[in-house]
Amino acid sequence: MYPRWLWPAFALPGVVWLVLLFLVPFYAVIGVAFGSVDPILLQAQPAWNPLDWNIGWFSQVLGELTPGGAYWTVFIRTVEYVVVSIVGCFLIGYPVAYYIARHATRTKTLLLILLILPFWISYLMRMLAWVNLLAPDGYVNRFLIWTHVLSTPYGFLDGKSSTVIWALIYGYIPYFILPLYAALDRIDRHYLEAARDLGASPFRAFVHVTLPLSKAGVLGGMVLIALPMFGDYYTPNIVSGAPTTSMIGNQIDLYFHGGPQPTIGAAITILLSAFLVVLMGYYMWTIYRASKELRGA
Repeated sequence: MYPRWLWPAFALPGVVWLVLLFLVPFYAVIGVAFGSVDPILLQAQPAWNPLDWNIGWFSQVLGELTPGGAYWTVFIRTVEYVVVSIVGCFLIGYPVAYYIARHATRTKTLLLILLILPFWISYLMRMLAWVNLLAPDGYVNRFLIWTHVLSTPYGFLDGKSSTVIWALIYGYIPYFILPLYAALDRIDRHYLEAARDLGASPFRAFVHVTLPLSKAGVLGGMVLIALPMFGDYYTPNIVSGAPTTSMIGNQIDLYFHGGPQPTIGAAITILLSAFLVVLMGYYMWTIYRASKELRGA
């Protein structure tokens, strides 16, 4: 009844969007990474033809990302910040998502609205609110001094790694909770009832039934927050601004906007993208294996 091209045509706007706003800009980054820099104007001169690519800058950056290189310390620091932040999001977000999916009844809608509310506010504004709260004369220091926990204001904003990590958790945890809630809410309660009928305690039913079945939601939430965290540069700038807490995104921003070598920034961007593709590939492989096991069951 319908022409064969009708349903594929629905994907055309998405394909055009992907080509214009991802593939073309990414190829421009590749052209900059394998291009050169004007020695006078200090502007990037992209190499659009692959035959004209210069791998010198790319090889230099690749060498600096090895142990002992200039970017190795920043890369390891970024991985540590992201890993600790993801663990923090899991420890805080899983109980929240589990409660909303399993135990909240009348308050479920209200709690979901509260989770979505942060998306209505600019991320920058939310981070600036942290600056006001953690300032030497902010409410946090005032409260700690009032309760005699501290005798003098603590320098939360003086280049503390813990401040950057807590800010990352605060900024990205809604993106972790929502897909996890969706996964927990889809779990058939008959599986839990079957586990209880077979003699499993509530804790064992959670460990052996709920937790494995929510694995896809956990991994999806982790991927959703890990990808932007690795490229985040504004959070460390706002709540710290110290070189000792800079992340790999800060290095990219430095070379693109404050430095004379945009080719290095583009090369770091490509290498970071390749690293994230590996993480995304692992996630897709895990999801494929899980779906295959479900079909086999």
